[in-house]
Amino acid sequence: MMDAIRTSTQLLGVAAEAALAVPGVAALQPRLAQLLAAVATSSRTDTAPHGTSPEAGVRADRPPDGSGWRIEVRCVLAEGRALDIARDVHDQVGAAVISHLAALDALERVTVAVTVTRIASPHDETPGIAGQGT
Repeated sequence: MMDAIRTSTQLLGVAAEAALAVPGVAALQPRLAQLLAAVATSSRTDTAPHGTSPEAGVRADRPPDGSGWRIEVRCVLAEGRALDIARDVHDQVGAAVISHLAALDALERVTVAVTVTRIASPHDETPGIAGQGT
C-alpha cells in the first residue's frame, strides 16, 4: 500500500502542473486559509509578495470510504471561454493524475472538480496568487 501523504503531495504537483499547462489558465488560486498561513509565516523583511506555490491551488484527498482520490483545482483564468478552459483543466488534470497513479501501479478512481475563482483582466497583477506576474 502506498503512503497516502506522500502520494497526496505528489498528486498536488502533478495536478498543478497539468492545470497550469492548459491555455487560458492564468494562475491557481490558493484557499483563504493557505493565503493567511503564507502571510502569517512570512517575515517583515520579505521583499517578495506573499506568494504561494502553485500546488496551494490544488487539494487532493481521499473520500471517507477510501475509494480513489478527489482532486480540487482552483483556477484564475485569463479572458476567454471559461467553460471550455475549465473543461480542459478537468480533462488534463484527470489524465495526468491517472497516468501518475498508473506509473505507481496504483490504479484508482479519480474525481476532479474545477472551480473558477475569477477571470483576470490583462492588467491584473494580484500579489499572493501563484503564477501571476512577470
